[in-house]
Amino acid sequence: MTTHRAIRQEDAAYARELQKDAAERGHPLTRPRDAATLMIIDRSGNAPRVLMGKRHASHKFMPGKFVFPGGRVDAADRRMPVAGALPAALEAKLLARIASPSPQKARALALAAVREAFEETGLLLGARDHGGPQSAPPGAWSQFAGHGVFPDLGHVHFIARAVTPPRRPRRFDTRFFTIDASHIAHRIDGVIGPDSELVELVWQEIGRAAELDIPSIQRTILNDLAARVAQGMRHELPVPFYRELNRRWRREEL
Repeated sequence: MTTHRAIRQEDAAYARELQKDAAERGHPLTRPRDAATLMIIDRSGNAPRVLMGKRHASHKFMPGKFVFPGGRVDAADRRMPVAGALPAALEAKLLARIASPSPQKARALALAAVREAFEETGLLLGARDHGGPQSAPPGAWSQFAGHGVFPDLGHVHFIARAVTPPRRPRRFDTRFFTIDASHIAHRIDGVIGPDSELVELVWQEIGRAAELDIPSIQRTILNDLAARVAQGMRHELPVPFYRELNRRWRREEL
């Protein structure tokens, strides 16, 4: 069941942060594109850390910002075989409040996050027990499978969803996922560098990641990630859903 409420007084900090990114309104009204982001967390030490990458300064979209790897959902994300299915509670939350919900769409959203992490960081999240799939779609997924790794969605967690406000130059309906760094099955060197989309990778304590130059929405999601870790990472926990209605930010729960 979806909980629908306006941002309460205790959530005012969320609204202020999100509104900072809502100032540019002079663009045509467009439909947001489905997108996914993966927050890789390392809980092996005393304080959980999250992986963030610094975008190239020449990029038109968020130049020089530290971000989580992510991007748009591709058609191939619907066709990639997986080793482990999405947990039922997670899938149900992914399919809440969307048009034409289907298990294939939920799966594609999560796979997009894994693929984007692979393309941008060279990290392959999954399992090597049985080698890579033989029927991977061409492109990035074929390269992924070529390293003998099956993406495994059984260890993915759904942390938050956020829609870019109307009349922004680019609009996304983004699902924020997380997975533990212990599920990194393979690493490719040379992906990060001065001529790459991400020029630097850093592991930052979740409680201090907001000190980096990051987009406001990701600062908000970091708060949600910290809360989820503190609450035991259960799939049944509510998932925040951020969007703007009538020029006011709302924080709903899926």
